[in-house]
Amino acid sequence: MDFVVAAYRADGAWHVAELKTSLGYDLEALGEALGRFRSDDGVFGLVSVDEDWFAILRREGIRTRMMLSDVTVVSESDLAGDVADAMDLREIDDDEDPQPGGDLDILSDVGISATVLVDVCDDDVAIPADLLLDLAERLGFADDLEEIID
Repeated sequence: MDFVVAAYRADGAWHVAELKTSLGYDLEALGEALGRFRSDDGVFGLVSVDEDWFAILRREGIRTRMMLSDVTVVSESDLAGDVADAMDLREIDDDEDPQPGGDLDILSDVGISATVLVDVCDDDVAIPADLLLDLAERLGFADDLEEIID
């Protein structure tokens, strides 16, 4: 596990908090941890796993939306498997090309369309931390995220 963070807006400003990396192995515990933060438009959980893939969760009240940057990792990770089960994602063989899955509109209302999110996920050269920093830059909290993950 590379890192697990919560990012949320409160009073018009972004806040980023580092979470225990152990939460990146347990979808239920991660969802509960995100529920502790109060936000104007939901709390985002950003999980970077083994410099290989990432997950984004968005907790809004009792509802949690989720996406994976690569659904071919579902059989390799408890977190990815739990997200796939929760999202009822079709089973993908790990010999297929990497592809994002889940709620790809998870960031649409904060300025990142599903098309842009898919394009970011399709970058097969960058590591997940860099891809999440790219998304954070577009949203406005890259400096805070970079401080935590460096």
